[in-house]
Amino acid sequence: MISAKDVAKLREETQAPVMECKKALEEANGDFEKAKIILQKAGKARAEKKEKGETKTGIIEAYVHTNKKVGVLLELQCETDFVAQNKEFQQLAHDLAMHIAAMNPLYISFDKIPEEVIQEKKEEYKKELLNKPPEIIEKIITGKLEKELEEICLEKQPFIKDETKKVGDLIKEAIAKFGEKIELKRFTRFSI
Repeated sequence: MISAKDVAKLREETQAPVMECKKALEEANGDFEKAKIILQKAGKARAEKKEKGETKTGIIEAYVHTNKKVGVLLELQCETDFVAQNKEFQQLAHDLAMHIAAMNPLYISFDKIPEEVIQEKKEEYKKELLNKPPEIIEKIITGKLEKELEEICLEKQPFIKDETKKVGDLIKEAIAKFGEKIELKRFTRFSI
């Protein structure tokens, strides 16, 4: 039998809904680590469903670094004012702005990169690889392009506060936690 104390402990650690914590503990036969894995999978599945939702509200976050030479303004959207006013949602916006200030991404995701930028990069790499056999050139170009695009795409960058996570994963975790679609609409980074 799963005790209310165990459910409360798991909820505190994961921030998952009470009933999901109870079900996860029952499914894991009281094993906390297995229950956490079950909750993570359920959260990811819920996040994938929510990606189709419509964001209607959100917040604007401003961050200025302590040296007063770098600043970020971003728009983080969600589905309801209830989530927009949540302190954890606001902390997410702040953390994203701080990350952008530190890492200087150029685009939010791969699909936001203009096709001409990708073609330019491919041509650049082709010029570097003139001496290589044609059958490996395409593989090298694909690998180099992927690596470089990961560096300039916010969602693919390792999060500065926890490098074991990508920024995109951090947003998906928030979607799972809040049960709403969360979307970084746009950002601008200023520097002197």
